[in-house]
Amino acid sequence: MQPKSFRNMLIFIYVLSGMAALAYEVLWTRMLSLLFGVSIFGVVVTVSAFMAGLGCGSLLGVKLRCSASAALRWFAMIEGCIAVYALALPVAVHGVESLLGGNAASGLAGWFGMQGVTSFVLVCIPAFGMGAGFPLVLKAAAERCSLGMVYGMNTMGGVLGALLPLVMLPTLGWSLSVRMVAGISAMVCVGAWFLSKYPDRNEAQQTQADKDETQQPHVGEDETQQTRVKPSLRPDMLKLFAYAGIGAASLTLEVAWTRLYGMLMLRTEYVLAVILAVFLAGIAIGSLWARRADPERYLMWMPVLTAVFALLSLYELPLLAKWVESIHAASLFGAMIKQGAAIMVCTLPVTLLLGAWLPILSHQSGDTHVSGAWLYGANSAGAALGAMLAGFVLLPALGTAGTLCVAVVILFLCGMVWVKKRSLWLALPLVFLALWPVHLLPEASVLLPRELAGGRNIMAFEDAVSITHVVELPSGQRLLLSDLHRMDASTDPTAIAVQKNQARLPLLLYPQPQSILFLGLGTGITASASLVFPALDRTAVELSAGAIAAAETRFDRVNGGIMQYMKVVRDDARRFLRVTPKHYDIILGDLFHPDMVGRSALLSVQQFERGRKRLDAGGIYVQWLALNQFDALSLQSVLASFRKIFPHGGMFVDGFRLALVGVRDGSISAASVRANMMRLDADGKGEATGNEGMWTWLGRYWGPIPETNAPPQDEWSPVIEFSLPRARYGGDIRMTSSLRWLLHQRVAPKVAMKQLHIGSSDRELFMRAYAATSLNIQLELASLNGREGQAQQLARLAYQANPRDRWAGFALADRMYATLADAGTYGYDKTKALKTILAIRPDHIGALKSLLRLVMKQGNHNLAGNLRQRILKLSPLDAEMRGMTLPDASDTVSPKP
Repeated sequence: MQPKSFRNMLIFIYVLSGMAALAYEVLWTRMLSLLFGVSIFGVVVTVSAFMAGLGCGSLLGVKLRCSASAALRWFAMIEGCIAVYALALPVAVHGVESLLGGNAASGLAGWFGMQGVTSFVLVCIPAFGMGAGFPLVLKAAAERCSLGMVYGMNTMGGVLGALLPLVMLPTLGWSLSVRMVAGISAMVCVGAWFLSKYPDRNEAQQTQADKDETQQPHVGEDETQQTRVKPSLRPDMLKLFAYAGIGAASLTLEVAWTRLYGMLMLRTEYVLAVILAVFLAGIAIGSLWARRADPERYLMWMPVLTAVFALLSLYELPLLAKWVESIHAASLFGAMIKQGAAIMVCTLPVTLLLGAWLPILSHQSGDTHVSGAWLYGANSAGAALGAMLAGFVLLPALGTAGTLCVAVVILFLCGMVWVKKRSLWLALPLVFLALWPVHLLPEASVLLPRELAGGRNIMAFEDAVSITHVVELPSGQRLLLSDLHRMDASTDPTAIAVQKNQARLPLLLYPQPQSILFLGLGTGITASASLVFPALDRTAVELSAGAIAAAETRFDRVNGGIMQYMKVVRDDARRFLRVTPKHYDIILGDLFHPDMVGRSALLSVQQFERGRKRLDAGGIYVQWLALNQFDALSLQSVLASFRKIFPHGGMFVDGFRLALVGVRDGSISAASVRANMMRLDADGKGEATGNEGMWTWLGRYWGPIPETNAPPQDEWSPVIEFSLPRARYGGDIRMTSSLRWLLHQRVAPKVAMKQLHIGSSDRELFMRAYAATSLNIQLELASLNGREGQAQQLARLAYQANPRDRWAGFALADRMYATLADAGTYGYDKTKALKTILAIRPDHIGALKSLLRLVMKQGNHNLAGNLRQRILKLSPLDAEMRGMTLPDASDTVSPKP
């Protein structure tokens, strides 16, 4: 084989090796997210284990003395072993999850620790082999191609490998994707073994020369000294440690950027792969560019330039946030291309310089291949330490922006080891001055300028799990945000009613509930609906410490101080269900955004099975879904998963939210609701039903969970993680489609009465509520399709069928209020029109405020004061009402700061 052909094939094989390695990293990160849940822990453990393995493997591999052909044979055997190990790893991790997941005594921190150590070891083993392959390939490539070429092309293969799972996962699933990547490793094994049959033509002569040198007889001291004078193959220890520090800073940057850009942009399972690909692309290009660079010329300016460009990624955040909110992508692929390009623009200058360091330093050291392997090993080992430091120390202590600032300082200090011009140290104070304005993240309203216009942070909390913001809008209403991923919860009166309704349904369906478990705390408003049952034992499981603090200190005025009456456990919901010995009458799965990283595991067959095991006999499990967050396939996949565990489960519809209700060893019955109502006084009945009455809630019954052809959502064979992002960016998440599908699934009224065990004496009450619920869905569908005239008619019919139904009443009242400006034109008295609206919905905030303004103009301050009190009772945080002063009014409500 010609030397050029040998070189090209060797490079091609090592490109495939890099592609497989990074595909493994992305797939294993996805695998570990099953253990760690919704947090950055899976990313940190995978990346740190990967880099530690690469570093230790390279440092060991550089000490191996073997021929080029033997090096290729060793490399081939390593790749073959990695392929076999990759196929066995899912089984090992599944066993670890079963073994460690049941350790109740460890607590959350102990559980994370044991999972982290075990996962670190499992991932580090194959990464060690990958790292050992680097010096072996350099040995085989000696005199044929530069270190920069080998490293750069392998890293470019890594770019392809990081992106490969984006194609494979949605079409092949997780398990088959692992097998396919293992097949690539097997190809590398075969190719390297084949290539080892064509050694360097000078190999035999070089081997003989080495042999003769080792067999030389001892001579005089001077001659011996001369014989030992050889260039040092290992770089200076100070420089090794400095380059390890650069590796630590590099991975600290990567972890911080993953949190930062994942918060602003993709918000899907794909975020790590895209950021990793962009990061590696810059390093690969930098390595290829720098293989012929002048070391002295570039090393002098690299520390300053790297620090400056890394800092710019923080200064660019507000501009990037505005751009993200302004762009439109017609598909997930288009979104990834645009957002990936934006990430590259922000990070490419830094990653180019990071990639250039290795070939420049190895060239400066003399023997580029051996010294390069030493430097690569030190850099990778430092990178592992940096990832751990970033994820478990810096992010919780300093936040994302502070973590990035620390990386900037480390990059500058370590890079200055090679700088001979001491005057450049004067840049250090300037770096610290530039750090200060961006060491904290900007206000949430700056990062979401369109959605939070005029809002201000009243709380910002960051740990390794998430970034929690509480934002107060100009209206006085507050929003709870997790990682800036849209709105988790609001204090708007309608949002409060929706959140409370999530708890009202199961508390009504279970006869005389004694205990309830909330999977997710949020603002605490949902749990506050249970306060009407004073003897109820309440427990909430919440992983985010920020959400717990917010519920206690920022939402206490709208959640009834629920934190005083409830036990809150900081834990992963999946782990808690595995380890708790308690059983509950009711388990409530809160609303969340299922397309966020890791969240869809809470809608899996395994999660529903864990919940069922923790129910008392006859206990109820309720999982709420927001129809505007699902496409048809994803929704049906969740229904198939729930039906697999609760085959006799049912569905209820509240607005555009769907409740999946499963009963352990029992069925849903109207008698249970009646039994609950009999225990409460009139006020209690009103609070327990949201003043809608028991029949309104029974009328929201939709029927059994239908059979679908969609595959169930399995933790190890996920569906919705990958279908939802494609559907969201492709415009396939349409409320109209979901509502039409729902209308076709509803059972006939007679069938519903039979399934709910409703007697003929209650037929009329049930039928009116049943009809109103169907009409509500139809009017919403008509409104979404722009048929406002039809929606108006349907709103009147729904209200006539059941005046107590909140959705029917508000649909009519809102439409009447929207035409209020025309009342004077047609000779209607505005005050009478407002009173008519309030007769339909006494809690209509808009009508109450308009009536308040009218009576103030009339000088009726006593009535104005009463109206103000009514508004503040419905909306305690309303800024306009809290800031209003009424002269000579008997007003007992005073605004709170």
